[in-house]
Amino acid sequence: MCIFGTEKVRKIERKNTNMKKFLALLLTAMMALGMFSFASASSLAGEYDVTIWVAQEIVETTKAQVEAFNQTNTDGIKINATIEAVSESDAATLMITDVEAGGDLYCFAQDQFARLVQAGALAKLGVAAADYVVNNNASGVVAAAQSGDAIYAYPLTADNGYFMYYDKRVVSEDSIDSLEAVIADCEKAQKYFAFEMQTSAWYLASFFFGTGCVSEWTTDADGEFISVTDTFNSPEGMIAVKGMKKLVDSPFHLSSSSGAEFSSDAGVVVTGTWDYKTVEGILGENMGVTDLPSFEVDGKSYHIGSFNGCKLMGVKPQVDAYKAAALHRLAQYLTGEECQMDRFNKHAWGPSNIAAQASEAVQANPGLAALLAQSPYSIPQGQIHGSWWDIAKVIGDDVKAAADDAGLQAALDNYQNKIAALFTLSDEVKNGWTVIGTVNGTNWDTDFTMLKTNAIWQSTEAFAMEAGTEFKVRKGLSWDNNFPAENFKVETAGTYYVQFDEATGTVSLVAAE
Repeated sequence: MCIFGTEKVRKIERKNTNMKKFLALLLTAMMALGMFSFASASSLAGEYDVTIWVAQEIVETTKAQVEAFNQTNTDGIKINATIEAVSESDAATLMITDVEAGGDLYCFAQDQFARLVQAGALAKLGVAAADYVVNNNASGVVAAAQSGDAIYAYPLTADNGYFMYYDKRVVSEDSIDSLEAVIADCEKAQKYFAFEMQTSAWYLASFFFGTGCVSEWTTDADGEFISVTDTFNSPEGMIAVKGMKKLVDSPFHLSSSSGAEFSSDAGVVVTGTWDYKTVEGILGENMGVTDLPSFEVDGKSYHIGSFNGCKLMGVKPQVDAYKAAALHRLAQYLTGEECQMDRFNKHAWGPSNIAAQASEAVQANPGLAALLAQSPYSIPQGQIHGSWWDIAKVIGDDVKAAADDAGLQAALDNYQNKIAALFTLSDEVKNGWTVIGTVNGTNWDTDFTMLKTNAIWQSTEAFAMEAGTEFKVRKGLSWDNNFPAENFKVETAGTYYVQFDEATGTVSLVAAE
């Protein structure tokens, strides 16, 4: 399950005594060298043992790139790298659990950014490095790496967005620009139009963005959310839900974003570049790829919008400021034009680097070309409160259930009230942990209370769980902080209390007596 957002997390809450010493030493080093402003080449010369976390698919590529850095850098730096396969989602969870034990360089999805800043797991870039990021990367990606006035990470990709794949035998070229025409083609062929409207806020926000609505969250320098400008509940929002209802009311609408749906009667799937090979493998020469269509309300046309996002590379704060400067040199190299093009050529990762984006090879890639065609209608995914994803995702169900305009307005009112309530949560709720998942007949839509005793949190009730039941624990009714990295899966049926050790991030089951 995809998770997003952030909430204030004080470092002292999750660091043990050794971590406090680490942070104290780190502060001393930072004061001495001014936030790792790059030292001279002669002062950086030497060998550095470095742990790097990257996705499994680019481990070998990263090894070759680090070796190339060793061969070509003019600072006399030699990196002795241990490169480990850690997914972008797992990296963030592991880092906030124990910053000191984390990778020196690590990759993560932008939705994890705010909680990493809060946990003190990202070193702020110096002036020169920040200028490099700003001048060489797409502006939306730069914004994703920024908290307050500071930049805390290096852009790695800019391909986390969505567009429309279609079966050319189902949807005609004349129909692809019109939502109503695409729906009609799918219904005529009795093929599904897969667009994740009822299970994902990330996708359903596209209709609101298409009418000019915004949901813009403001954080302070510590990554804490302090305000929001949200216009979903507005005349433009009403237009958006009217357009959305045309789709969700179709008997051939499917709330899915999996390219594999083409193998089971889908004519259209809205998803991203990560599904390109899957779709191509199923449809072959019948695969069509394009930006999202427009919908019409009261005689006016609105192009469906989208989120666009990215992956980032972070540098862990270091006690040794010279090693920190060397790490920033390496991160800048690994996220530069040459290495981004290398990952594009080998793995089809979409670059964030402006020069790489303009290359003929990138422009000729059908998936990235569709993403670029969609980009004028897309909204950079900035920092978003972790509870927003649960609040917004129910709009699709509410819209489908609405019988008239009053029902649509009620859906928008319900959404707005829940957004407003986020800023009035008690400290007890903000700092408390809950259980959420396929527990007690629920489906990731209900939080069950936990209480803390002797540093261990435990659910207030025991749950009868079948083998295969999945859940997580999360803080403050938000996905900002949740454990374990992958869903906890019950192996043996039984009745259990859920326990959580906040100090170690460990989730466990205790059989009820």
